[in-house]
Amino acid sequence: MSVIIIGAGMAGFGAAYQLSQYDVKPVMFEAQSYYGGHTASFKYKDGFIFDDGPHISFTKDERIQKLFAESVQGKYELLQARVNNYWQGYWIKHPAQVNLFGLPKDLVKQIILEFIENKERKQNGADIKNYKDWLYVQFGKTFAETFPMQYGKKYHTTVAENMSTDWLGKRIYTPDISEVLEGALSPSTPDVHYVDHFRYPTENGFVSYLNMFLPLADLHLDSKIIGINTKRKELRFSDNRTAGYDKLISSIPLPELIQVIDSVPPDVREAAEKLACTKCVLVNIGIDRSHISDSHWSYFYDQEYIFTRVSYPHMYSPNNVPEESGSFQAELYYSDKYKPLDREPRECIEPVINDLKKCGLIKESDTILHKSAKLVPYANVIFDLERSNALKIVHEYLDDQNVKYCGRYGEWGYHWTDESFKSGENAARSVL
Repeated sequence: MSVIIIGAGMAGFGAAYQLSQYDVKPVMFEAQSYYGGHTASFKYKDGFIFDDGPHISFTKDERIQKLFAESVQGKYELLQARVNNYWQGYWIKHPAQVNLFGLPKDLVKQIILEFIENKERKQNGADIKNYKDWLYVQFGKTFAETFPMQYGKKYHTTVAENMSTDWLGKRIYTPDISEVLEGALSPSTPDVHYVDHFRYPTENGFVSYLNMFLPLADLHLDSKIIGINTKRKELRFSDNRTAGYDKLISSIPLPELIQVIDSVPPDVREAAEKLACTKCVLVNIGIDRSHISDSHWSYFYDQEYIFTRVSYPHMYSPNNVPEESGSFQAELYYSDKYKPLDREPRECIEPVINDLKKCGLIKESDTILHKSAKLVPYANVIFDLERSNALKIVHEYLDDQNVKYCGRYGEWGYHWTDESFKSGENAARSVL
């Protein structure tokens, strides 16, 4: 049986791993000149390593933990996650809803009053049509509009009333009133973030978790697919190559997949065009100081700050930077549908540096050792109100064409690393 996997990311290698359990070695095609997809890592000549976005492994699945540990020969960092928020000059422990201590008293008072008032609404079963409704019910208007709705607009590039709640899961903590009160009265609170501990490879960045899986596929890089004939079961490439298959698994973004399949019906193409996602400009900065923050990443709520989130890769592994150095990775979100990118990625570097100085993360005395920028064309799926129906149409069409899909961009979901890997495994099982 000839199995082809399109896309050499975490989901693609999850599929390759599952196929290997049945002595099937797939052929894997990747359009880029490197493997890893969204979990790729890039090592620069100056000694800095930056991933394709802030990636960590916090899975509780012991099987996946063991696989990833074996893939790096047991060389990984085990870290207790520390996360904070920045809002109008205040550094707030995450999540903010249970860490209100030290914020303006009138704000804290109003948040607590609304939280108490909303308890009855929750018990009576409030009508929730979108993410905004959900936030109002869970936290009250003041907290919702001050914190998650501000952050969400930066992160998702659209407003809360235009989003569903399909993506939430455990991502936003919903406390009871005693936790809110405790966090308002005391600077010391329990850690309740959904990430408590995480693992990260000691050497060579997050992509090292794929080491063990590379030999399981016949990998071809720089292989851009320009056509798929599902009747003849044939792929066409930009360099005029062709490849036949018995079974096809794709982890590439659904809009791109639909574009290259021959004779796709108009309604399916229209549905694929409605699937929205953010694109992210990653700005990487290295400085000659290692103690930057006690946190591993920080959320920024104020619209005046160009970045949405800042992570500190040297905190994941000291080998991500030269000795006695520190690093920042800032995320700036855009989307073709709601907030088009209006500048070149490199044009974002200086504004990021200025904002890092404005919030005190970079000091005037620091020497900048590294600065680079990279565009991630597919960052996070936007769970807007058009997603569900459009996705159903696209997936039903692919099912009819016997094209299996997997990963964040194949399932068009909010997949973490382990979920992407297991999604690939599931796709492989379906072709077996």
